[in-house]
Amino acid sequence: MTTSTRERIVAESLRLFADRGYAATSVAEIEAAAGLSPGAGGLYRHFRSKEEVLASAIREHIERTRRQISTVLDQAEVFADRPLEVRLRMTCQAGLAKMREEQDLIRVLFRDLDQFPHLVAEMREGIVNPLYDGIATWLSQQPEYAGAEEDWAAVASILGGAVVNYWLANESMYEPPTRIDEKRFVESWARLGLGLVDLERTPAT
Repeated sequence: MTTSTRERIVAESLRLFADRGYAATSVAEIEAAAGLSPGAGGLYRHFRSKEEVLASAIREHIERTRRQISTVLDQAEVFADRPLEVRLRMTCQAGLAKMREEQDLIRVLFRDLDQFPHLVAEMREGIVNPLYDGIATWLSQQPEYAGAEEDWAAVASILGGAVVNYWLANESMYEPPTRIDEKRFVESWARLGLGLVDLERTPAT
Protein backbone atom coordinates (compact mmCIF):
# COMPACT_ATOMS: atom_id res chain seq x y z
CA MET A 1 0.00 0.00 0.00
CA THR A 2 1.38 3.40 -0.99
CA THR A 3 1.91 5.80 1.90
CA SER A 4 0.98 9.41 1.25
CA THR A 5 3.30 12.29 2.07
CA ARG A 6 0.94 13.41 4.81
CA GLU A 7 0.97 9.94 6.38
CA ARG A 8 4.78 9.83 6.25
CA ILE A 9 5.02 13.21 7.94
CA VAL A 10 2.70 12.11 10.74
CA ALA A 11 4.41 8.75 11.29
CA GLU A 12 7.95 10.13 11.21
CA SER A 13 7.12 13.12 13.37
CA LEU A 14 5.67 10.90 16.09
CA ARG A 15 8.76 8.67 15.99
CA LEU A 16 11.04 11.69 16.29
CA PHE A 17 8.96 13.28 19.05
CA ALA A 18 9.15 10.00 20.99
CA ASP A 19 12.91 9.67 20.50
CA ARG A 20 14.03 13.29 20.90
CA GLY A 21 11.14 15.22 22.38
CA TYR A 22 8.72 17.62 20.73
CA ALA A 23 10.73 20.80 21.34
CA ALA A 24 14.03 19.22 20.25
CA THR A 25 12.63 18.03 16.91
CA SER A 26 12.78 20.58 14.12
CA VAL A 27 10.48 20.86 11.14
CA ALA A 28 13.48 20.29 8.87
CA GLU A 29 14.24 17.01 10.64
CA ILE A 30 10.66 15.86 10.16
CA GLU A 31 10.82 16.78 6.48
CA ALA A 32 14.06 14.86 6.01
CA ALA A 33 12.71 11.78 7.79
CA ALA A 34 9.57 11.91 5.64
CA GLY A 35 11.60 12.01 2.42
CA LEU A 36 11.16 15.73 1.76
CA SER A 37 13.82 18.35 1.18
CA PRO A 38 14.75 19.56 4.67
CA GLY A 39 14.06 23.23 5.23
CA ALA A 40 12.17 23.64 1.96
CA GLY A 41 8.78 24.01 3.64
CA GLY A 42 7.26 20.77 2.39
CA LEU A 43 5.63 20.10 5.75
CA TYR A 44 3.69 23.36 5.54
CA ARG A 45 2.00 22.25 2.34
CA HIS A 46 0.15 19.68 4.48
CA PHE A 47 0.07 21.17 7.99
CA ARG A 48 0.00 24.68 9.39
CA SER A 49 2.43 23.93 12.21
CA LYS A 50 4.40 21.28 14.06
CA GLU A 51 1.66 21.22 16.72
CA GLU A 52 -0.91 20.42 14.05
CA VAL A 53 1.21 17.44 12.99
CA LEU A 54 1.21 16.18 16.59
CA ALA A 55 -2.55 16.70 16.86
CA SER A 56 -3.07 14.78 13.62
CA ALA A 57 -0.96 11.88 14.94
CA ILE A 58 -3.10 11.71 18.08
CA ARG A 59 -6.35 11.84 16.10
CA GLU A 60 -5.19 9.07 13.77
CA HIS A 61 -4.45 6.89 16.80
CA ILE A 62 -7.85 7.75 18.25
CA GLU A 63 -9.58 6.64 15.06
CA ARG A 64 -7.55 3.43 14.91
CA THR A 65 -8.38 2.65 18.54
CA ARG A 66 -12.08 3.21 17.85
CA ARG A 67 -11.97 0.73 14.97
CA GLN A 68 -10.02 -1.82 17.00
CA ILE A 69 -12.46 -1.73 19.92
CA SER A 70 -15.42 -2.06 17.58
CA THR A 71 -13.82 -5.03 15.82
CA VAL A 72 -12.99 -6.83 19.07
CA LEU A 73 -16.52 -6.43 20.43
CA ASP A 74 -18.08 -7.44 17.11
CA GLN A 75 -15.95 -10.60 16.95
CA ALA A 76 -16.48 -11.66 20.57
CA GLU A 77 -18.75 -14.53 19.52
CA VAL A 78 -15.97 -16.04 17.38
CA PHE A 79 -14.10 -17.12 20.51
CA ALA A 80 -17.13 -17.78 22.70
CA ASP A 81 -16.59 -21.56 22.59
CA ARG A 82 -13.13 -21.30 24.17
CA PRO A 83 -12.73 -21.62 27.95
CA LEU A 84 -13.06 -18.37 29.86
CA GLU A 85 -9.46 -18.55 31.07
CA VAL A 86 -8.26 -18.72 27.47
CA ARG A 87 -10.41 -15.74 26.52
CA LEU A 88 -9.07 -13.78 29.47
CA ARG A 89 -5.48 -14.56 28.53
CA MET A 90 -6.17 -13.44 24.97
CA THR A 91 -7.65 -10.20 26.29
CA CYS A 92 -4.63 -9.50 28.49
CA GLN A 93 -2.24 -10.25 25.62
CA ALA A 94 -4.24 -7.91 23.37
CA GLY A 95 -3.92 -5.19 26.01
CA LEU A 96 -0.15 -5.57 26.20
CA ALA A 97 0.04 -5.58 22.39
CA LYS A 98 -1.96 -2.34 22.33
CA MET A 99 0.46 -0.73 24.76
CA ARG A 100 3.39 -1.73 22.54
CA GLU A 101 1.57 -0.40 19.49
CA GLU A 102 1.07 2.97 21.19
CA GLN A 103 4.53 3.19 22.74
CA ASP A 104 5.64 6.25 20.75
CA LEU A 105 2.45 8.12 21.58
CA ILE A 106 2.78 7.17 25.26
CA ARG A 107 6.35 8.46 25.36
CA VAL A 108 5.23 11.75 23.84
CA LEU A 109 2.37 11.94 26.36
CA PHE A 110 4.65 11.66 29.37
CA ARG A 111 7.44 13.78 27.93
CA ASP A 112 5.71 16.67 26.19
CA LEU A 113 1.92 16.79 26.35
CA ASP A 114 1.72 18.77 29.59
CA GLN A 115 2.18 21.83 27.38
CA PHE A 116 -0.85 20.78 25.29
CA PRO A 117 -3.66 20.07 27.78
CA HIS A 118 -6.24 20.01 25.00
CA LEU A 119 -4.36 17.13 23.34
CA VAL A 120 -4.14 15.29 26.68
CA ALA A 121 -7.92 15.62 26.91
CA GLU A 122 -8.30 14.24 23.38
CA MET A 123 -6.12 11.24 24.25
CA ARG A 124 -8.02 10.64 27.47
CA GLU A 125 -11.45 10.81 25.85
CA GLY A 126 -10.47 9.24 22.52
CA ILE A 127 -8.09 6.44 23.54
CA VAL A 128 -7.78 5.83 27.28
CA ASN A 129 -11.41 5.94 28.41
CA PRO A 130 -12.73 4.03 25.37
CA LEU A 131 -10.21 1.25 26.04
CA TYR A 132 -11.37 0.91 29.64
CA ASP A 133 -14.99 1.10 28.52
CA GLY A 134 -14.24 -1.62 25.96
CA ILE A 135 -12.81 -3.90 28.65
CA ALA A 136 -15.87 -3.30 30.84
CA THR A 137 -18.23 -4.05 27.95
CA TRP A 138 -16.31 -7.21 27.00
CA LEU A 139 -16.34 -8.51 30.57
CA SER A 140 -20.06 -7.85 30.99
CA GLN A 141 -20.78 -9.79 27.78
CA GLN A 142 -19.05 -13.02 28.84
CA PRO A 143 -21.66 -15.72 29.52
CA GLU A 144 -19.89 -16.91 32.67
CA TYR A 145 -20.52 -13.49 34.22
CA ALA A 146 -24.20 -13.40 33.24
CA GLY A 147 -26.30 -12.03 36.06
CA ALA A 148 -23.30 -10.91 38.08
CA GLU A 149 -23.90 -7.67 39.94
CA GLU A 150 -20.45 -6.26 39.32
CA ASP A 151 -19.29 -2.70 38.82
CA TRP A 152 -17.71 -3.59 35.49
CA ALA A 153 -16.29 -0.11 34.96
CA ALA A 154 -14.40 -0.36 38.25
CA VAL A 155 -13.29 -3.93 37.53
CA ALA A 156 -12.02 -2.81 34.13
CA SER A 157 -10.06 0.03 35.73
CA ILE A 158 -8.29 -2.51 37.98
CA LEU A 159 -7.60 -5.14 35.32
CA GLY A 160 -6.77 -2.59 32.64
CA GLY A 161 -4.64 -0.61 35.07
CA ALA A 162 -2.62 -3.73 35.85
CA VAL A 163 -1.78 -4.14 32.16
CA VAL A 164 -0.80 -0.48 31.86
CA ASN A 165 1.35 -0.59 35.01
CA TYR A 166 3.10 -3.81 33.96
CA TRP A 167 3.98 -2.39 30.55
CA LEU A 168 5.05 1.01 31.89
CA ALA A 169 7.28 -0.54 34.55
CA ASN A 170 8.90 -2.77 31.96
CA GLU A 171 9.35 0.16 29.59
CA SER A 172 10.69 2.71 32.08
CA MET A 173 12.79 0.44 34.32
CA TYR A 174 13.89 -2.03 31.63
CA GLU A 175 12.41 -5.05 33.38
CA PRO A 176 8.99 -5.99 34.75
CA PRO A 177 8.10 -5.64 38.44
CA THR A 178 10.01 -8.25 40.50
CA ARG A 179 11.10 -9.78 37.18
CA ILE A 180 7.72 -11.43 36.55
CA ASP A 181 7.84 -12.44 32.90
CA GLU A 182 4.95 -11.76 30.56
CA LYS A 183 3.70 -15.36 30.52
CA ARG A 184 3.35 -15.41 34.32
CA PHE A 185 1.70 -12.00 34.33
CA VAL A 186 -0.86 -13.00 31.70
CA GLU A 187 -1.70 -16.27 33.47
CA SER A 188 -2.15 -14.53 36.83
CA TRP A 189 -4.23 -11.77 35.25
CA ALA A 190 -6.54 -14.42 33.77
CA ARG A 191 -6.87 -16.16 37.14
CA LEU A 192 -7.95 -12.88 38.71
CA GLY A 193 -10.60 -12.61 36.03
CA LEU A 194 -11.74 -16.16 36.76
CA GLY A 195 -12.23 -15.15 40.38
CA LEU A 196 -15.17 -13.00 39.27
CA VAL A 197 -17.14 -16.12 38.36
CA ASP A 198 -19.85 -17.05 40.85
CA LEU A 199 -19.40 -20.82 41.13
CA GLU A 200 -22.86 -21.27 42.59
CA ARG A 201 -24.34 -19.54 39.58
CA THR A 202 -22.13 -21.13 36.91
CA PRO A 203 -23.66 -24.26 35.35
CA ALA A 204 -21.62 -27.45 35.71
CA THR A 205 -19.74 -28.60 32.62
